[in-house]
Amino acid sequence: MLDSNFRGNVYIVQDNIVLCENVTGFADLANQVPNSLETKFASASAGKVFVAVGILQLVEQGKIKFDDTLGSLLDIDLHSIDVDVTVEQLLNHTSGVPDYFDESVMDEYEELWVDYPNYKIRHNSDLLPLFINKPMMYPKGEKFQYNNSGYVLLAMIIEKVTGMYFDQYLKTNVFDVCDMNATGYYELDRLPPKCANNYIYCADTDDFRTNIFSVDVKGTGAGGAFITVKDIINFWRGLLENKLISKELVAKMLSKQSGDGVDAEEGYYGYGVWLIDNPNGRDYAYFQGCDPGVSFISEYNPNNGMISVIVSNYGDNVWKEMRKVREKLYK
Repeated sequence: MLDSNFRGNVYIVQDNIVLCENVTGFADLANQVPNSLETKFASASAGKVFVAVGILQLVEQGKIKFDDTLGSLLDIDLHSIDVDVTVEQLLNHTSGVPDYFDESVMDEYEELWVDYPNYKIRHNSDLLPLFINKPMMYPKGEKFQYNNSGYVLLAMIIEKVTGMYFDQYLKTNVFDVCDMNATGYYELDRLPPKCANNYIYCADTDDFRTNIFSVDVKGTGAGGAFITVKDIINFWRGLLENKLISKELVAKMLSKQSGDGVDAEEGYYGYGVWLIDNPNGRDYAYFQGCDPGVSFISEYNPNNGMISVIVSNYGDNVWKEMRKVREKLYK
């Protein structure tokens, strides 16, 4: 079923049965260290789902509300950003706040670091100079447009409300709860053991370079968590078993909140997750990430209880592999 050239990990479970366990490629190419099930992979924007859960926990605890505004929650100068943008609009990408990486006009994430060194990005606030002085992209609530800055601001809200760095909050209230013992936001210049390097192919020299100068040195609310495939399975189980948030909030998180579904494969957006419309049953929920040298997707099919995790540290096409999973295993 899988492409023979795919490099990374594929892990698929149904209930407590492992349907697919495939490990290929090297975590360290130069030293020929192979990937393993214990390898920690960068996951790019996939981390937005963890931030969404953190925000929903604070909503459930009554510490914030969906209609609370940026102006009331953050005591920073927002410049031209609308102070009345709400938490919910940030969650479902309808806020219109200026996006530091607008994927509709920028192709390469590493373009960000031409004038602003990536090693400066170690906290959410370190990203503010990249967008805080820009105008709103459109009036709040007007439409859906995927937005990285929105989740940086959500992580800053977590930090303001809890008094903890967002990654510390998520470790205590999400990762530890779900036995995601290998997951965390690690700095590229002080990685723990068993982290994979991420590789970018260079056509001019026909070899690979790592992405250490191409992404934030440490993840933020927009993404950047290191994960293992088994930890992601544990996350889905913890979420679906209501260990993180109530059944009602899980249902809200995994239901269509925004988007128009014009791209049927991309689908709609809930809170931190994408949703593929399924006219013959319950919608498929997935979260994903893509950075230079990084590709990740994990999907839950509520109709058969199947959870899939596909990740590559070479930027291989995880979406192509996920299409095969749907075609072969969902019928």
